[in-house]
Amino acid sequence: MKNNHKFTVAQIGKTVGLRGDLKLHLKTDFPQQFKKGAVFETARGTLIIENYNPKRSTVKFVGYNNIEDAKALTNTILYSDEQQTRNNCPLKEGEHYWFDIIGADIIEGDKVLGKVSDIQRMLDTDYLLIDTDSQLVSEGLPKSFLIPYIPRYILSVDEKNSKIITQDALDILEAS
Repeated sequence: MKNNHKFTVAQIGKTVGLRGDLKLHLKTDFPQQFKKGAVFETARGTLIIENYNPKRSTVKFVGYNNIEDAKALTNTILYSDEQQTRNNCPLKEGEHYWFDIIGADIIEGDKVLGKVSDIQRMLDTDYLLIDTDSQLVSEGLPKSFLIPYIPRYILSVDEKNSKIITQDALDILEAS
């Protein structure tokens, strides 16, 4: 396993009602992890979910029973780590955690195009941000480029060997 970094899964919004409920703005593809008893880290310490209403996108935390206490949590970021995510968020066939894809080599044919340095979501599509291989940069190609994470470009992902096989990604690089 790679480093067990913490990453943002939600941000707490304003209070809702008088009993300590708060708006919850999700930053994750796994809303199922927000359930009674779930524990999340924050810059202030640990929060435990007492109740989560996915239809209203509201949350109540243990120990925050009134509006005044809850207001102190507004704008707080909730964090998860890799192990917590693996435990709470099972994947379907063909799905991958972002943290397993970051750092993978992008390969097209027999050429390494670069490495995934980040993943960015624009509208409803994820894009792999690729740091171009130094050899290709020395040939005058851009230092980085984006590949849409869709079947048109991504043929397969080999997490074990940290490789992503692509098609037509070189065309994107050359056009960047």
